[in-house]
Amino acid sequence: VLGETDAEAEELTQILNPQRLKSLEEWLNKTAITLTQVNGQRKYGGPPPGWTGLAPGHGCEVFISQIPRDVYEDRLIPLFQSVGPLYEFRLMMNFSGQNRGFAYAKYGDPVSATVAIQTLHHYRLQDGVRINVRRSTEKNQLCLEGLPASVEKEELFRSLQNLSEGVVSVSVQSKGGKELAALVRYSTHYAASMAKKMLIAAFKTNFGIAINVKWFPPKPRHVKDGHEERSVVIPSVPRALPNPHSNFFHHGPQMRSSSCPSSPPPGFSRAVGGPAQLLRDQALSPHLRAGDVPCDALSFLWLVCDLMKLGVPTYDIQHHYTGPDGFIHFSYRVTIPAIPLPFCGAVQILPGASVGAMEREVRQTTAKQVLKALYQLIEP
Repeated sequence: VLGETDAEAEELTQILNPQRLKSLEEWLNKTAITLTQVNGQRKYGGPPPGWTGLAPGHGCEVFISQIPRDVYEDRLIPLFQSVGPLYEFRLMMNFSGQNRGFAYAKYGDPVSATVAIQTLHHYRLQDGVRINVRRSTEKNQLCLEGLPASVEKEELFRSLQNLSEGVVSVSVQSKGGKELAALVRYSTHYAASMAKKMLIAAFKTNFGIAINVKWFPPKPRHVKDGHEERSVVIPSVPRALPNPHSNFFHHGPQMRSSSCPSSPPPGFSRAVGGPAQLLRDQALSPHLRAGDVPCDALSFLWLVCDLMKLGVPTYDIQHHYTGPDGFIHFSYRVTIPAIPLPFCGAVQILPGASVGAMEREVRQTTAKQVLKALYQLIEP
């Protein structure tokens, strides 16, 4: 038995990197940082010591993948703190002591998360290794299937509150016959994740009911846990969007629109054979893809969404601060109905002649960034 134990210890030593573990221990002692291990993840903060204010809302967390298995918080936390204060950092771990190759970093605001993505995506962590940094989907809804048809909504809500933390709301829907399905919304992704791990066993133990628990909306089948956080499926659409490196984005026409069009711009007819049909034909031509765009960024984004039947974009733009160099910094969140996730980011402009002029410039700059992101999303 002793020989078997020695062999297991030697095998574990080969899996783990003693020097990396020593470096982690020294860093923890030096910084007095506390890491808490729970349910297959090691967590810092949430909130960290000295944090003031409310917990961050949606859009403040990034998903980090392609992390070498023997890299730990002593390298990752300082790296992600370099772009802004961290509210929370979670490194996924396995039983052997290695990490699972991915982690989550949560900042105090969406702008810091955007800066982290722009700065650290494809960051070279070591020779031959570049990490991926993307915005986290932060799902917070679970679908419970296999519930008896006799279950009342209020009764289910109370039971879920007793079994798990952070339950915000419950809605139920008949599945036909003797079963119900319930959609349960939690206050945070973490609360939903913890509930997902234990609700099947809890319902079996407490009520003798075998249920199925899954994320809502469900993850596309081709996406594997730990390899990719998000995958947006766009309906079949014409490849009408010009390349972001075309002349439109660098030498485009003068910006004119003062707000996002909520209805077709003048001259846009939905009649068959009308101007809209001509624009559709133009949009499919190599000439337009080369950059000869007949409208400004706001109108062009509206046109692209209209041609692709994606819905009308809506803008949520927030002022953050004015830098010492005079640039005014804004964050944005643009929602396109047919795309599951919003486009979030940050822009900066110089002061304009009037508030209206500045608003137009911010919206134009935002629309350009969304067009680039949309092109990258659908590019084959």
